[in-house]
Amino acid sequence: MELLLNSDDTAPTSAPDGPTDQPAAAESSSTNDNANGYPLPRVLAVANQKGGVGKTTTTVNLGASLAEMGLRTLLIDLDPQGNASTGLGIENRGLEHSMYHVMLHDEPLENVVEPTDVKNLFVAPASLDLAGAEIELVPAFSREQRLKRAVDAVLDDYDYVLIDCPPSLGLLTVNGLAAAREVLVPIQCEYYALEGLGQLLRNVDLVKRNLNPDLVVSTILCVMYDARTKLSDQVVSEVRDHFGEKVLRSVIPRTVRLSEAPSFGQPINTFDSTSRGAIAYRDAAKEVHNGAA
Repeated sequence: MELLLNSDDTAPTSAPDGPTDQPAAAESSSTNDNANGYPLPRVLAVANQKGGVGKTTTTVNLGASLAEMGLRTLLIDLDPQGNASTGLGIENRGLEHSMYHVMLHDEPLENVVEPTDVKNLFVAPASLDLAGAEIELVPAFSREQRLKRAVDAVLDDYDYVLIDCPPSLGLLTVNGLAAAREVLVPIQCEYYALEGLGQLLRNVDLVKRNLNPDLVVSTILCVMYDARTKLSDQVVSEVRDHFGEKVLRSVIPRTVRLSEAPSFGQPINTFDSTSRGAIAYRDAAKEVHNGAA
């Protein structure tokens, strides 16, 4: 079956080595020497312009799994819906400081960061005010680099920074891509999974050429995998054919427990640590950090 992937939706199948002159973060674990050629600290934008693809679920659970490995991890919620914040038990209504204040009022990121119930995992929450930031940022000075400056100021405190981008290609997402060194793309194992992926890759390339020359699509993760259907296998197979080694060997299953966890304000590895979803995200986190098993 021919899925919705055009010839211009491809990307190089081997990731270039990242720069090697960056200092490792303080208090990092003994697993600092990750096998992927990307030195710590690593900043990954989790992006997909298509909504409902498990982007926030991936950001939260991958971040929690990295933290569980002893890696200090900061999750930045750039989505005005604030689902990554509430999914980690942070009430995003009535916040005195949020990512809105970082983006529009030059609030230091360290003043916004909140600890979570997961050791080594921290979150910079979004508030509903962020919904208007796309418009408010238009006349702002150096509007595409505001998040990068904020992240650079705290980068030495963390091993990983994961940026949950909105499901659009506006100024908030551009800020996320400009601040990151890598892009992680979750792709759901469904027929329309690859729709719009070419446009995302073209926009990543635009940001790379104009704002962030070090940016690379380093990781693709297949999510919402249903072992009962041939379609899931076909999607995974086609994604692997096009993107090669960028695609993680781990796939994330579609499970009820993964869907339930956010309503309890917990990542899957604390909500149900032995579930298939928790095991899959742990495996994915090990691949992101150590390379494929």
